[in-house]
Amino acid sequence: MHLSEVVHPNQLHGLSVHQLEQIARQIRDKHLDTVAASGGHLAPGLGVVELTLALYQTLDLDQDKVIWDVGHQAYPHKLITGRYDRFHTLRQKDGIAGYLNRKESRFDHFGAGHASTSISAALGMAMARDRRGEKFKSVAVIGDGALTGGMALEAINHAGHLPHTNVMVVLNDNDMSISPNVGALSRYLNKIRLSPPLQFLSDNLEEQLRQLPFNENITPELMRLKGGMKRLAVSKVGAVFEELGFTYMGPVDGHNIEELIATFQEGHQHQGPVLVHVATIKGKGYEIAEQDQVGYHAQTPFNIETGKAIPSSKPKPPKYSKVFAETLITIAENDPYVIGVTAAMATGTGLDKLQAKLPKQYVDVGIAEQHAVTLAAGMACEGMKPVVAIYSTFLQRAYDQIIHDICIQKLPVFFCLDRAGIVGADGPTHQGMYDIAYLRCLPNMVMMAPKDEAELQRMLVTGINYTDGPIAMRYPRGTGYGVGTLEDGWESLPIGKAETLRQGDDLLILAYGSMVYPAVQTADVLSEHGIRATVVNARFAKPLDTELILPLAREIGQVVTLEEGCVTGGFGTAVVEALMDAQLMVPVTRIGVPDELVEHATADESKAAVGLTIPQIVDRILQAAKKPALA
Repeated sequence: MHLSEVVHPNQLHGLSVHQLEQIARQIRDKHLDTVAASGGHLAPGLGVVELTLALYQTLDLDQDKVIWDVGHQAYPHKLITGRYDRFHTLRQKDGIAGYLNRKESRFDHFGAGHASTSISAALGMAMARDRRGEKFKSVAVIGDGALTGGMALEAINHAGHLPHTNVMVVLNDNDMSISPNVGALSRYLNKIRLSPPLQFLSDNLEEQLRQLPFNENITPELMRLKGGMKRLAVSKVGAVFEELGFTYMGPVDGHNIEELIATFQEGHQHQGPVLVHVATIKGKGYEIAEQDQVGYHAQTPFNIETGKAIPSSKPKPPKYSKVFAETLITIAENDPYVIGVTAAMATGTGLDKLQAKLPKQYVDVGIAEQHAVTLAAGMACEGMKPVVAIYSTFLQRAYDQIIHDICIQKLPVFFCLDRAGIVGADGPTHQGMYDIAYLRCLPNMVMMAPKDEAELQRMLVTGINYTDGPIAMRYPRGTGYGVGTLEDGWESLPIGKAETLRQGDDLLILAYGSMVYPAVQTADVLSEHGIRATVVNARFAKPLDTELILPLAREIGQVVTLEEGCVTGGFGTAVVEALMDAQLMVPVTRIGVPDELVEHATADESKAAVGLTIPQIVDRILQAAKKPALA
C-alpha cells in the first residue's frame, strides 16, 4: 500500500510491522519534501511517525478519539487521515493548517496551538462519554515539554482522582519542547529514559518462570510474585504517575512499532487513567534534524541534502527579536539587576543570546507562562528588573497573574510582547491580535509600541528604567526597516508622549506601532487625492498623549486610527474614548483587524484579507471622506 492511497487510518489495520515501517518511511519523505519546499514545523512530526502508526493500529478511528497536544507533532496524523493530496499546501492560504483544526477534518477532535491542553480535553471527552453511556476510547498525546505547563499537571491531578474514568495519556518524551526542556520533572523523565529498560526486572523474572518444570501450573503465589516484582520496577521510575492514580507503562521505544502496538493494546485493557511513556528522538530519520533539534523544530524552506536554508534574494534588515536581544544584552551587561525571563521560547524571543552571554541573568521556566509572570513579580518585589519576553498570544495564558500579581500590586515588571499583530502561517492560535485590548483595561499598566527597530531600542531602555509599575511593549514578527541602531547614551522616552511625523490640515492619522510607516505611506497617496494629512506616531496606547491629540483633532476635525490588532477595544477605541471624555465629537475611522479570526496565510495575504494594505486603507479613508475610491 502506498501512503497516497490512505484516506482513513483504519485502512492501516492488519498491515504487518514491515508494511507499517514502509508507510513510516513514506510519511517521513512526504513530510521532509513538503517542509523543505514551503517551510514549517519539521522535527516534532518526524519523531512521532511510529508512535502514530502503532497507536492507530489499536484504535477504531471511526469512534475513538485522539487529542494531539499543540499540533506540531500531528503531521503524520494528517497524512493518514485523508490529507495526503493537499499536504503540499501546508500552512498556505486556504491550504492545510499547521495545527489541528476541527473544521478541517473529522479526525481532528480538538484544535490547539498552545501547549498543555490535550489531557484536559481528552479527560473532558471521556467524562462526557461516560455520562452519555458511550464506549469510545479517549487518548491524549502530549510532548514532555508540555508537561512543564501547569494545566497539564492540573489535568493529571484530576484524572488520577477518577479511577473509573478510562483515559490514556501518551507521553512523547524526546527531552525537548522547542528549546531544551527545563525543570525537575524534565530531569526526572531524562533519568528514566537513560536508565535500563523498565521491563528488564519483570521480563527477566517471567523468562525464569518459563524455564521452571512446572511452567504450565504456575501458582497464584508465583503470579503475585511476578506482579510484585513488576510493581517494584515501576515504582523506581513511574512512582510519580502511579502515586497520582495512573497506571504507568514504559518507557517504551518510540520507534519500535511492534513494541508500541503491544504496549498500547495492553494499556487499553486497564481500568482508569493510564500513562504510556514513549521515548522518541525528535527529528528521527533526518540526521541533520536529529543533530540540531532546536534549529530544526521549524524551518524556512531549505535544501534537504545540506539542511541549509534557501537564501533570500536580497539582504534584509535585522529582525526585531535580534535587535531586542542585542540591546537587552548591552543593557544587562551594565546592570546586573536586569533579568530576562522566557517561557520555553528562548530562540523565538532571542533570549538564547542573553543566555549565552549572561547566563546568570537569564531564566527559562518552561511552558509555564503563569509561573513566569508571578516569578517576575517576586523578583520585582526584591528590587530586580525582570524583562518578561513572551509572545503576545502566549501571554494570554497568564492574564489573571498580570492582573492579580502585577497590576494590583503595581510592580515594575516589563512585558516584551513579541509576535504582536499578524504572524502569518501559524494561523489564528498564534496571531497576536488581542494584547492592546486585554492590557489597556488594566489599572497601572503602561503600553507602548515602536515604529521601527531604533525606537524599539529606546523603548527597551524606557521599560527597564520605568519603576512606577508594570509596562508593556509590543512589537511585530519579522524584520525592521533598516534604520540603523542607536549610539551610546540612550535615554528613556517620556511616558505617554507621541511624536508628529507629518503635518496637514485635512486629516489626522494616529498610528500605533507597526502601522506608523504604513500611515506615512498612506498620507503620501492621499496627497495625490488632494488630502493633506497630519501623521502622529502615538508611541503609547496607554497613557494616550491627549495634550497632543485633542487639539489636533479639534482643529482638523477628521480622525483615522491605524493599528495591527483587534479593532474591538484596541488603540482606536482608546482614541474614541478620549475624544468622548473631552466631549469632542469628531468623525473617527478606526482601521485595524475586524472582529474575525485571521486564518493561516502569508503575512501579506493576511493583511490583505483584513484590509490593512496601503490601497485598502486609502480606499477606506476616501470613502469616509466621501471622495472617489481608488481605481
